[in-house]
Amino acid sequence: MTVAEVTTSTASLSLKGLKVQPLKRNHSLDALFPSFKVQPHIGTEFKDGLKIQTRIQIRAILNAPNADELIRDFAVLVSERNVVFLRNQDITFEEQKEFVDRLGKAAGKPATSGLHTHPLTDDSSEFGEKSLVITSQNRDRTNRIYRGQSEFQSETWHTDITFENVPSDYALLRLRHVPPEGGDTIWASAYEVYERLSPAFQKFLEGLTATHAFSGTNPVTGWKGVFANKIFTKRINELSKDESDLNHDLQVRYRWNQHDVAVWDNRSTFHTATTDFDADKYLRLGERATSLGERPYFDAGSQSRREALGIAPPPARRAHLASLTSKTA
Repeated sequence: MTVAEVTTSTASLSLKGLKVQPLKRNHSLDALFPSFKVQPHIGTEFKDGLKIQTRIQIRAILNAPNADELIRDFAVLVSERNVVFLRNQDITFEEQKEFVDRLGKAAGKPATSGLHTHPLTDDSSEFGEKSLVITSQNRDRTNRIYRGQSEFQSETWHTDITFENVPSDYALLRLRHVPPEGGDTIWASAYEVYERLSPAFQKFLEGLTATHAFSGTNPVTGWKGVFANKIFTKRINELSKDESDLNHDLQVRYRWNQHDVAVWDNRSTFHTATTDFDADKYLRLGERATSLGERPYFDAGSQSRREALGIAPPPARRAHLASLTSKTA
């Protein structure tokens, strides 16, 4: 029996004790629309080909005869890959809200969870109370808040609306205006952050809760991830150095075009916008619709992403484990 077979066998046994059984992809999207992995551990993009019949559109998914099947497959894909990108989407904000809400429902969110009303959304917003306008314009209230923060992008990593008792599962952002260069968004995988921790520190996190941070389980995948709004910035002597670094190989960076869409799972990602363009000269403008999910929880029977998929631990973690073994030998 191979290592992968042993891992898979162990995984199937441990799944029986989970509070929520993970969902599996039905791959109905793959039969219609080609896609590719942007990075090995995070990010999938659907190809924006020349043939209309192979060009994915959210509106077409919503109106498809097998819409429920396609939306469920899309939801699981987002949860497994953290974030999914779709180029040049022709949708209204009502369709945007419908799609992200149906993603949450397809993934099993409680009936009491609908769409989020952000406290900073203006009552006069053209898209209504269920929208959050993302804009570089000075008059926007959220933008004024960000302008008062540090210009270091490492200070703005976050997960959406963790201040809510029931935070977000899925979010969908579409940009209507983009600067000619710059303004990218970067996502990082909470699954892979967890993988980089030493076993001792993983167990340490699993026993903690905080106002905004703890080690959680994504109910769609059943994979453990670090659910937090702050990444460690200081070295902890008893742990490997990689545990305090957010490495680029667990990130994906997206260069926006007009009308592009990103859909991500807030339970297993961090993200930050890159304000490297002249906001006084160029406009960066879009709308985000955010679905509410379930109250965060930790399931002791859950696994890490690599364990579930039979993938070897990251090289740095293997080296760290080897060093611990040599010290006790």
